Amino acid sequence: MNEPAAIAIRDLAKTYPGSGKAPPKHALKGVSFEVPQGGVFGLLGPNGAGKSTLINILAGLVSKSSGSAEIWGFDIDANRRNAKASIGIVPQEIVFDPFFTPFEVLEIQAGLYGVPPEKRRSMEILEQLRLADKRDAYARTLSGGMKRRLLIGKAMVHSPPILVLDEPTAGVDVELRRQLWELVTGLNEQGVTVVLTTHYLEEAEQLCDRIAIINHGELIANKPTRELIDMAREKIVRVSVDKDLAGPPMEEVFTKSEAIADRVLEVTYDRDKATAGQVLALIQQHGYAIEDVTTREADLEDVFVQLTADG
Repeated sequence: MNEPAAIAIRDLAKTYPGSGKAPPKHALKGVSFEVPQGGVFGLLGPNGAGKSTLINILAGLVSKSSGSAEIWGFDIDANRRNAKASIGIVPQEIVFDPFFTPFEVLEIQAGLYGVPPEKRRSMEILEQLRLADKRDAYARTLSGGMKRRLLIGKAMVHSPPILVLDEPTAGVDVELRRQLWELVTGLNEQGVTVVLTTHYLEEAEQLCDRIAIINHGELIANKPTRELIDMAREKIVRVSVDKDLAGPPMEEVFTKSEAIADRVLEVTYDRDKATAGQVLALIQQHGYAIEDVTTREADLEDVFVQLTADG
């Protein structure tokens, strides 16, 4: 039960020097967390929070200012080669030579990682990615979805135990997003530890076992997904009443009260201060008979907005 973390980050900081009158930018401010082996770990945060800086440090593309990071037990400074061999990075941008074929793209990438020809898995990976029939097509002729899958293939050529996907479904359609997640889920079931950044919070809620949230370069949450969602304090009740609303009734325990139709009221309340039954009783005290009620539980988006707004 004491197996080492897939990724261990301790007091990681990155400061970009200022230029002219611009002050230095503190992209990461002493971030510490661990990614457990074998799961799907979500790394979330608003734009500019520091997620990409952290990933680029792990990838060896950005030098940290201080702190430490280990990948599969290898320090990124003391064991740079082994650390890089233990991780595959799938970037946001689609980057490969458009005049190489998918097979050539994977073969070249495997060569860069020092994989000997007899141990390369290029055709196996293409079949896994459902790109075998495009083996000899120019990469520039592939569809957007095929290019995304080929990027995942590039990250897999050296069989890393950790795969990092940086906004892999940004700008893709619903069907392609489903295909990508079927692929990623399959890799995870084979034992690959997956680290995911995404702005689609419902996606993170469904896929991730554990989620860390970074805001303004600081870690503000790191919990199992269910525990994180349970942090939400607010709950919403939607009520249909027997007559037109004279105006949304407001009570001290209501966070927000809004008339969304002539006879439909939506009340947001703090579940630590009131129950749904108390909210309904307060509405009735304003002279309305209740005809229908629906409630909505908090989701990851509610928690994310709450935590990043507090930050």
